[in-house]
Amino acid sequence: MIDEDGSQLGVMLTEDALARARSGGLDLIEVSPTAQPPVCKIGDYGRLKYEQSKKDKDARKKQKNFELKEVKLRPKIETHDYETKARMAERLLLDGSKIKVTIMFRGREITYTAFGRRLLDRMAVDMAPIATVERDPKLEGKNMFMILAPRATPTGPPKFLSMHEKEREHEPEADATDATTKEPTSA
Repeated sequence: MIDEDGSQLGVMLTEDALARARSGGLDLIEVSPTAQPPVCKIGDYGRLKYEQSKKDKDARKKQKNFELKEVKLRPKIETHDYETKARMAERLLLDGSKIKVTIMFRGREITYTAFGRRLLDRMAVDMAPIATVERDPKLEGKNMFMILAPRATPTGPPKFLSMHEKEREHEPEADATDATTKEPTSA
């Protein structure tokens, strides 16, 4: 038996413990029912439930939920289109989502699954610094897919996002102050 202030009262009969709890206007809460003898505590059951719900809510907040996002490709994808899809996949991986990379085969393309496999392997190699292959490429019906999961600690910078940022740095920027200081000319 544990009192409301946390002090141990020792072993008591259930009736005596209930009477002691009711005299204080509190509840008798069974803390450990499997112990021999069972451990009970005198306290406010509503408050205990409220505190437990707050702890559960905080635990859910800190828990990381992985969303599964999908990036769809075709076997005959061009280089620039591939880089655009890879850039989007990198962005999703950096946000903490898992990526399902799907190759869709149409018609007779299904006979050339090696092209799709090569494309998925290329994607895995390109994403290696920021992602790991969670599920190897697998053919299901007319689609081949693999799942990439973000690494806890990236081993290097993202390949495509960093390329895009470098391109932006080399672009000449128009100075906005020049446009505002020019005076209109009259003819």
